[in-house]
Amino acid sequence: MLDLTGKVILVTGGSRGIGAATVRTLAAAGAEVVVHYGHSAAEAEAIVQEVGPTRARALGADLGRPGVAPTLFRDAVAWRGRIDVLVNNAGVAPSVTVDDPLADWERTWAHTLQVNLVTLADLCREAIVHYRTRQGGSIINVASRAAFRGDNPDAMHYAASKGGVIALTRSIARGYARENILAYAVAPGWVRTDMAQGYLRDHASEIAREIPLGDVVPPEEVAHTVAFLASGLARHMTGATLDLNGASYTR
Repeated sequence: MLDLTGKVILVTGGSRGIGAATVRTLAAAGAEVVVHYGHSAAEAEAIVQEVGPTRARALGADLGRPGVAPTLFRDAVAWRGRIDVLVNNAGVAPSVTVDDPLADWERTWAHTLQVNLVTLADLCREAIVHYRTRQGGSIINVASRAAFRGDNPDAMHYAASKGGVIALTRSIARGYARENILAYAVAPGWVRTDMAQGYLRDHASEIAREIPLGDVVPPEEVAHTVAFLASGLARHMTGATLDLNGASYTR
């Protein structure tokens, strides 16, 4: 078991899916966790109670609204006086295609980029500034297999946003390593979460054929990967992307 005792970690989108599994894994390893949620306050509070209110705190913020990152990060820091690791997990994946009305296309692209990339980048900025006062820290960004291989026509905006996350992560790693600020990305393929449940059910045989390992990624495997990166045991891996997709895409 990794020992994360003494680390304070902010997890965005921590109330459901990958985020919830990550919160549980980090807390079980000894970390204190700020559980960010967008609209799932009840789920976030339930996880806080599950891991223990002395070990976790829920904070709400709509990441689709420009300018929310400074307040969210400041409130997260206020809980324990610092953040040691930022896990940017929150993301959206609405559907839109070139055949939809232009207004729908523009709205979907703008919202997806705001949540998945712009607010994520704003949080990275806040973390970098904070880490400079603490002689370093870590950023772990959840990207996607789609950043590298692309996605279906109804999810081009999603793939584009995750491609931006990869470029941002690498740029942070290159630009701030000398200040002991580390940045990593994890890139899952399909993950068995509530959000993906309907698609996975309707396309089960197709997905099974696509993945050599035979099944989609359990959210706990993503959580374990994040915990390993948060541990500080692989400092020289900064800038790397760790793939979790059952060999459905290899680089």
